[in-house]
Amino acid sequence: MKALVTGAAGFIGSCLTEELLRRGADVTCLVRPSTNLRWLEHSGVNYIVCDLADLSPCAGSIRGFDYIFHLAGLTKAVAEKDFFSANADCTRSLIKVIAQNNPDLSRFVYMSSLAAAGPSLDGVPVNEKLEPRPVSAYGRSKLEGERAVLEYSDRLPVTIIRPPAVYGPRDADFLVMFRMIKNRVFPYWGEGRYSMLFVNDLVNGILLSSEHKTAGGKVYYLSDNIVYTNDDIANEIMSALETKAFKLRLPGSLMPLAALIGEKITKKGIINSDKIKELRYSNWTCDAGSAMGDLGFRPKITLREGIKWTADWYRIHRWL
Repeated sequence: MKALVTGAAGFIGSCLTEELLRRGADVTCLVRPSTNLRWLEHSGVNYIVCDLADLSPCAGSIRGFDYIFHLAGLTKAVAEKDFFSANADCTRSLIKVIAQNNPDLSRFVYMSSLAAAGPSLDGVPVNEKLEPRPVSAYGRSKLEGERAVLEYSDRLPVTIIRPPAVYGPRDADFLVMFRMIKNRVFPYWGEGRYSMLFVNDLVNGILLSSEHKTAGGKVYYLSDNIVYTNDDIANEIMSALETKAFKLRLPGSLMPLAALIGEKITKKGIINSDKIKELRYSNWTCDAGSAMGDLGFRPKITLREGIKWTADWYRIHRWL
């Protein structure tokens, strides 16, 4: 099996690449010249060095693959146009090249996000039947990427995955919360409800979606199908770190200020004005029932186990 992975050097992409290699696949990673390959250095993969923003120099190399997993994308930015350039325009360019060079492709899997659908507005986890209502530029750009993929569904076997909050070793986003709690502070904007998924379970779901013929042309939500409050998540982190954190209650009116500070500190930080648009909504939950029924998707890692493994990895690698 020949597989191409974009975004392979990232948190989720590197885990997917490792699992593909473990299963005996011949894996090629499409990476930019500036990509940090720290998670791939000893993996034995092949490389296509090219920028998704300009595929013309390497278009001829993107051929002969059985499976293509498009995980590359931009999750944090200050300018809205950057989201659409990376998540929509690059996806549109990639799928066009793939259609031209891989007529016998078995599956193209596009990694989207729950943000493309938007939050639940009635407290019921969102499912594939609901019309997407993204509330952030990131979410709108991922939805536009989905539409670019689905335009080719009559020529290519495509599947779209919308995961919720994903966590696990190598994840730098949840690390922020771990560090805050280690410092005994738990910022609290009010009760939120979230779907979660450990990265290994997500990788398994991605591969299941590539293997099942019934998944062609479909969109799937993947989660462990349990709804957690922010207190649930914080309590598990406190337990894993063997500490207690003070719940610092912050009014919603401070959110824009927090975003401004976050953008001043780093242009790629998790706290920015676009992310604040999502945090204004308290119910980010999804229903993985379709994936469980169609694909036999069964998450194996509990939140407690996943948080503990993540905390241990952070400690071992001195991220905490």
